[in-house]
Amino acid sequence: MILFARQPLNHYNRLNNQPAPTLLTAQELTRHIEACGLNKRESQKIIYCSFYGYAMSVCDRYVNNQDDALEILNDGFLKIFKEIHHFQPAYSDVVSSFKGWLKKIMVYTAIDHFRKNQKHKIVTSLDNMVIHIPTHSDEAIHKLSYDDIIRGIQELSPGYRAVFNLFVIEGLSHDEIAAQLGITSGTSKSNLSKARQQLQKILFKRNEIQSTKNAV
Repeated sequence: MILFARQPLNHYNRLNNQPAPTLLTAQELTRHIEACGLNKRESQKIIYCSFYGYAMSVCDRYVNNQDDALEILNDGFLKIFKEIHHFQPAYSDVVSSFKGWLKKIMVYTAIDHFRKNQKHKIVTSLDNMVIHIPTHSDEAIHKLSYDDIIRGIQELSPGYRAVFNLFVIEGLSHDEIAAQLGITSGTSKSNLSKARQQLQKILFKRNEIQSTKNAV
């Protein structure tokens, strides 16, 4: 199967003189899912374009550069189109059900990417680092935008980033994370704590820089 894009979708749309895709209705999505099950390329393209932004927002949280996020996204869509004939809506809202199914595949694809690119288990190089966060840091973090926070998550160490996303955002338990990443639940708990400290430090520094810029 040929991937639809190796570059961000906005670039893909400009090259093809296409407007940004809109969300499919439940009837349209059902029809295209059935067509994808028959390996109809036009329906694959429509689903890829329609859910690109949502899928990329998931992949972005697990890596710190767009090339890796795009690799995860394309690998994820390959799995989706390979297995789409098995998809059954979990509840009456077909679109939300499909998004949930797609998200799960993207998350596990990101985990596979993490495993493939880690030559050793989650590092604990920051174990002995003393991180001092001023008492007003919580107030500073509240001033940051969603994009600032996502960029902060992307700056976390790879192992910390994986545990943080799986626990805080995806809602997995420490036992589930341990099974997925090949670590102990104790290591998962430890790295979650350190990820939160590291993220707080990153976000506080980001807010300081932004405040300095605004003051100039």
